[in-house]
Amino acid sequence: MAAAAAALARLAGAFLLVAQVACDYGMLHVVSEKGGPKGKDYCVLYNPQWAHLPHDLGKASLLKLRDWSASMLCSPSDLPSKGFSNQLPLVARGNCTFYEKVRLAQGSGARGLLIVSKEALVPPGGNKTQYDEIGIPVALLSYKDKLDIFKSFGGAVKAALYAPSEPMLDYNMIIIFVMAVGTVALGGYWAGSRDVKKRYMKHKRDDGPEKQEDEAVDVTPVMICVFVVMCCCMLVLLYYFYDHLVYAIIGIFCLASSTGLYSCLSPVIQRLPFCTCRVPNNGLPYFHKRPQVRMLLLALFCVAVSVLWGVFRNEDQWAWILQDALGIAFCLYTLKTIRLPTFKACTLLLMVLFIYDVFFVFITPFLTKSGNSIMVEVATGPSDSATHEKLPMVLKVPRLNSSPLALCDRPFSLLGFGDILVPGLLVAYCHRFDIQVQSSRVYFVACTIAYGIGLLVTFMALALMQRGQPALLYLVPCTLITSFALALWRRELGMFWTGSGFAKDLPQSPWAPTPAEGSQLPKDSDAPPSQQPPGEELVRSPVSEEQPPELSAPAESGTEAPTREPASPGSRTPEASGQPDTA
Repeated sequence: MAAAAAALARLAGAFLLVAQVACDYGMLHVVSEKGGPKGKDYCVLYNPQWAHLPHDLGKASLLKLRDWSASMLCSPSDLPSKGFSNQLPLVARGNCTFYEKVRLAQGSGARGLLIVSKEALVPPGGNKTQYDEIGIPVALLSYKDKLDIFKSFGGAVKAALYAPSEPMLDYNMIIIFVMAVGTVALGGYWAGSRDVKKRYMKHKRDDGPEKQEDEAVDVTPVMICVFVVMCCCMLVLLYYFYDHLVYAIIGIFCLASSTGLYSCLSPVIQRLPFCTCRVPNNGLPYFHKRPQVRMLLLALFCVAVSVLWGVFRNEDQWAWILQDALGIAFCLYTLKTIRLPTFKACTLLLMVLFIYDVFFVFITPFLTKSGNSIMVEVATGPSDSATHEKLPMVLKVPRLNSSPLALCDRPFSLLGFGDILVPGLLVAYCHRFDIQVQSSRVYFVACTIAYGIGLLVTFMALALMQRGQPALLYLVPCTLITSFALALWRRELGMFWTGSGFAKDLPQSPWAPTPAEGSQLPKDSDAPPSQQPPGEELVRSPVSEEQPPELSAPAESGTEAPTREPASPGSRTPEASGQPDTA
C-alpha cells in the first residue's frame, strides 16, 4: 500500500509539474518604425498563465522592440538607466529564473518580455504565486529569428504579441483528401484491370521491350510477417539513428519514385504517334532489345525529375509539389505490382499493420525517455536532428491558414504512404473480384467510399485530439468491415474470402478458339465491343439460347471442353450467370 501511495504521489507531482508549464504557440508581428518592408510574423512560445495574448492582431499593442539581449536581466544592475517604459525588451536566457527576469522587466515599465534562446524553446514556467504577481506576457524567441528581425528591419522596429485562434482543420486537408482517395481509386482500378487483362491476354505473344510489363507479386502470409518485422526494425533504427539513415531513405525514394513515374507515364507515351524509331542493333545490356527512343527519353525525364527533387527537397515553397507527384506515382506503381490474392491475405495484412500503427503512435510514448511517439517523431523528423532532414515517404501540403503551427510546430500536414498503400491493396483486390464475378464494380466502389469515410474520420479525430493520429486505426475497420459486410450480404463471402474463381475458374475468353475449332485468333480491332479486354469494360460471356454452352465453358490447355446438352430457354448455367461452377 505504501509503495502504491508513493507511486500515486509521484504521478500527481508529475501532473502538477506538467500543468505548471502549460504553453501555447503565438506570433510576434514585427514592422519597421520607418515604414520600410512589410511586416513579418515570427514564432514565439509563451505561457498563458503569465498573461494571455490577444487573438486579433488589431487588438494587440504595437510597442518599441528594444534589443537588450546582451544582458540576462538577472539583477537590478542589468536594467537600463531609463528602464523599459512602454517597451518590449529582448533579453538573453540563462543565469536566473523566468520569474526573476519578468519581475525586473515589469518593475521597469515593460509591457512584455521576450527571452532570446539559442537552445530549444521551452515553456517559461513558474508557480501559482508568481503567476498572480505578474501581469505582462512572457515569451521565448529563437536566436535565429532575433537575428533575422534586425537584419530585415534595421534597429528601429516595433512589435506586437498575439496568438490567433487555431482552426480545427486546415484547408490543406481537402487537398490531401483528394490526393489520397484519388490515388487509392486510380491505383485500385488500374491494378485490378491490368491483372485481369493479363490473365485473358496471356495467350498473345509480344516480345517488344515496350510490351514487357512488370509481373505482379502475390503476397503470402510469410511475406506479410517478414514485412511487418522489417518495418518495426526500420522504424526503431530510424528513431535512434535518424541522422545516419535518413539519407539512405531519401536515396531509396528517389530510385523508387523515378521507377514509379516511368511506369505511370509509359502507357501514355506508347500511345503517341511520333518518335517510334528504335535504337540500332547493339550488344549492350537491355539496349540489345532495341527499345524505342521515346521510352529512353521518358526514362531520362523521370530520373531528372527525381534528381531535381533530391537537390531541392528542402525548398518548402515548391519542392512539396514534386514530392507529392513522385509519391503518388510510387503508390500507383506499388499498387500495380503488389497483389493480395485473397481477402484472407488482405485481412491479415491490414490487421497486423493496424496493430503496428497503433502501437508505435499510442503505446511508444510510454516507453521512450522523451515521452514522444516513435512514429510521429520519425515522420516529422526529430527536433534535435543535426541534419534537419525529413523523411520523404509522406504526402505533404503546407498549411493554408495564418496558424502559429505554420510557423512554429508543423508547417505541413502529412499523410504517410502506408495509409494509402495498405487500404489500396484491398481496393485493388475488390476490383479484381468485381470483374471476375461481374458485379458491376460494387465491391470496388464500396471499398473506395469506405476509405474516404475512414479518412474523414481520421481528420475529425485529428481536429478533436490535436495530435498525430494513426490513420490505419480508422481506415482498416472502415474498409475491412465494409468489404466483409458486402460479401456477406451478396452471399459471396466464401468466394471473396478464398479468392476462388480468379485463375482456374475464369470462363474462356470469347475470342480465344477452342481446340476443336483450330481457327486463327481474331485481331483486337476486329473484335466487337463486347469482346474487348476487361481493362475497359466488364468481362462477360453470356450464353445465348441457341449457342451450345460448351463454347463458353472453361477449357484447359490441350483438352477439349466436354460436350453438354443445350441449355433450355428458361435455365441459366453457372457460366451464363457469371458465377464460377463450384460443384
